[in-house]
Amino acid sequence: MSNIEKQKFDGYADKYDEWFMVNDNLFTSELRLFKKVLGDIIGKKLLSVGCGSGLFESYIDSSNIEGIEPSEDMGRIAEKRGVNVIKYGLIEDVNLPDEKYDIIYFNGSSSYMENLKPVYEKCLKALKKDGKLILLDVPKESAFGFMYLLGKSLNTYDHEYLEGAMPALPYPLALAASGVWHSTEEKIGVLRDLGVKEFTFYQTLVKNPLYTNEEPEEVIEGYKSGGYVAIIAGKN
Repeated sequence: MSNIEKQKFDGYADKYDEWFMVNDNLFTSELRLFKKVLGDIIGKKLLSVGCGSGLFESYIDSSNIEGIEPSEDMGRIAEKRGVNVIKYGLIEDVNLPDEKYDIIYFNGSSSYMENLKPVYEKCLKALKKDGKLILLDVPKESAFGFMYLLGKSLNTYDHEYLEGAMPALPYPLALAASGVWHSTEEKIGVLRDLGVKEFTFYQTLVKNPLYTNEEPEEVIEGYKSGGYVAIIAGKN
């Protein structure tokens, strides 16, 4: 892993967790989506690609969850929360065994990867028959995506264009600025090119970012309205 890649992630574990703890209703909404799409994981083998600090995993039984994480700062915290971090590095540099996992998921981590196709292809091969590849992300086309892209372009959230439109504590700019931010349709297209035919979609954070922390939101089907969207791709 290069120093440039490490700089994207190291040093932000505390700010990452702080953001979710302050935005507790937003976190509850995302956690509901996370739990919904994982479903019943008893007896299943899971892999979290870019497991971060394991914050979401700390709210479920993580005993059968393995993780890959570029940041040692975040990965060490994930280990304390029960995730078995099998590799500190990038998924692009990891060799995964064929047909090992029931579920492989990316909880926001696709947004930090330039070239999705080889990564998703690797993960599909590592899934058992009838396994699931789950992608949870802030879509590029969502209100949150636009906010992060504008902050990235301006190199600040403190700008007259954003006055009156920003949440009290926005996502750390350094993390937003280092993201690639793919659209949902782009990810669907990549998966279709890899032969995936079975899709299910769920979403949350339908309100504008200014209001999403007022109260937790329910998970609804679809992907065209949410600020956080899950694609469930089935392997046949």
